[in-house]
Amino acid sequence: MYSKLVTDVFFDLDHTLWDFEKNSALTFSKILSENKIMVSLDDFLRVYVPNNLVFWKLFRENNISKEDLRYQRLKTTFDTLGVEVKDELIYQLSDDYIANLSSYNHLFPHAIEILDYLKPKYKLHVITNGFNEVQNRKIKNSKIDRYFTHIIDSEMAGVKKPNPIIFKLALEKANVLPEHSLMIGDSIEADILGAQACGFHTLHFNAHNEDRHEFCDMITELSEIKTYL
Repeated sequence: MYSKLVTDVFFDLDHTLWDFEKNSALTFSKILSENKIMVSLDDFLRVYVPNNLVFWKLFRENNISKEDLRYQRLKTTFDTLGVEVKDELIYQLSDDYIANLSSYNHLFPHAIEILDYLKPKYKLHVITNGFNEVQNRKIKNSKIDRYFTHIIDSEMAGVKKPNPIIFKLALEKANVLPEHSLMIGDSIEADILGAQACGFHTLHFNAHNEDRHEFCDMITELSEIKTYL
């Protein structure tokens, strides 16, 4: 469908190639136990996962700092669960989480398969809102760095998706026009609408079981990308 138009494919990282929820759960299992936090992992994740999405949205919209994001997503989770955790320990957990997260490197099913399929035909890149030091470790440790020509993160761009500046920086680094570019990501707001505003073709990877929409085509498995490219 896009094969005659597209020369460059831009991927989001978390929730698109890198299985954030699985890797995050494994990280919390380790650090909650090591820090002797008396809460079940299931109860913790039930509250933390939606909290994290809320605070990431605030961060994406420049309404909180990186430090506030890392602190508040934990603090509000423990408060909701009625588990008393001192600030000093919350900061320790926050540091432990970042230090350990990239040591777990589960990718979504078919990620390597589709990257192998695309690599000979297209230039591949990443556009991510994640933090530079963490995202680079994730990409390297999961052994997918060899597939990508450019990795553009929000700290490099000085803004976060859906701000057009990060997409324009990606186009500039890749030396490609938007009409020859395809963005694949899980966030309708950040990835799909943000990229469309800059003229990209888009494909929504529905990692969160969202309802059908009219913004662009939607896939639920990465292997379905072969239908379009």
